[in-house]
Amino acid sequence: MATVSNAERPPAVILPVGPRLLIVDGHAYAYRAFHAIRQLNAPDGSPTNAIYGFIKMLGKLRHLAEPTYLLVVWDGGLSAERTAALPGYKAQRPPMPEGLARQLDEIAEYLQAAGIASWCEEGAEADDRIAAVARHAVAAGASVLIASSDKDFMQLVAPRIGLINPNDRTERVWTDAEVVAKTGVRPEQIVDWLSLIGDSVDNIPGVRGVGPKTATELLQRFGSMEALYQRLPEVSSERLRNSLAAAREDMQRNQELIRLREEVGNGFDLADARLREEAGTRLVDLFSRWGFRSLLAEITARKPPAQGQLL
Repeated sequence: MATVSNAERPPAVILPVGPRLLIVDGHAYAYRAFHAIRQLNAPDGSPTNAIYGFIKMLGKLRHLAEPTYLLVVWDGGLSAERTAALPGYKAQRPPMPEGLARQLDEIAEYLQAAGIASWCEEGAEADDRIAAVARHAVAAGASVLIASSDKDFMQLVAPRIGLINPNDRTERVWTDAEVVAKTGVRPEQIVDWLSLIGDSVDNIPGVRGVGPKTATELLQRFGSMEALYQRLPEVSSERLRNSLAAAREDMQRNQELIRLREEVGNGFDLADARLREEAGTRLVDLFSRWGFRSLLAEITARKPPAQGQLL
């Protein structure tokens, strides 16, 4: 993928040339905003910390990525196939804080008024939808930037798909080089790597005694989990060999749990994510209701003067 550096940005930020789709992991950023700003309320007393933080974070992402298209994707629940394969899948996660849940509909109101597309489908996980949209966009001729800290997305990194990780303060776009630097394996090995070590966030158990370093060493030597099991007698440690042998069926299950399902949401049309004109009056109403004076001043400054008004 041809790339260009923007002189106004930090030197580490590299952006792809041409039409660009920014996909934002909605719930991830809403949670991040909710915890980043502990206390903020509208004039009527309702919480607005997640709304304000989300708007500011999204504005920063837009400035960084300069997208042609923008889509915010929300979780619609757990995959029935994954929970059938592993009943404990994501079962340990606490319920969403009530204060955050109350603000999600209002974030959706903001997105609509701001001319930003968003998507949520009952029973569909955001990760799968993001994977499907990313592949579709690339096939349609766009490059893709996925904004999320979810490590599962490292498996999608390709010449025209990069990541923006909010935990990376350099604000650089992650390519295969960053994936290798982080994990020691290539993007196409990430499913196997995560399968071996497990994922505590999603409640997926890995191989007993196998951590990131051991998983990396195994995949660097054998190339894939399939090759590892074909050549299992070559693993010198008896304890590790026995652990791998005992977990063989679990590893096949883990691969299916961790591999993102790109067939979800095949009806996506890239044109639906093109940034639309803001509904300025509606944004003024929302910012006034929430008491966002600084944002209200910004949008008021952008409004053209009324006909006949002197500049």
